[in-house]
Amino acid sequence: MARAMLEYTKTVLNKVSFDATLFCREVQKALQRLLPYEIEELKIFIHSLVQQNPELDQCLIYLKP
Repeated sequence: MARAMLEYTKTVLNKVSFDATLFCREVQKALQRLLPYEIEELKIFIHSLVQQNPELDQCLIYLKP
């Protein structure tokens, strides 16, 4: 079940990656809902999205410990 939430979160982030504000909001929600090991995997995924869409880099502040 938890794995499904991570995959759902990735899908949502892909779909909202056109808008940095919306993307940041979804990143914040994901960080509240996911388990610690899932957050680590999500960070890798977000970094790859940021490489494709540099305007999303403002959301990286939420990934800092």
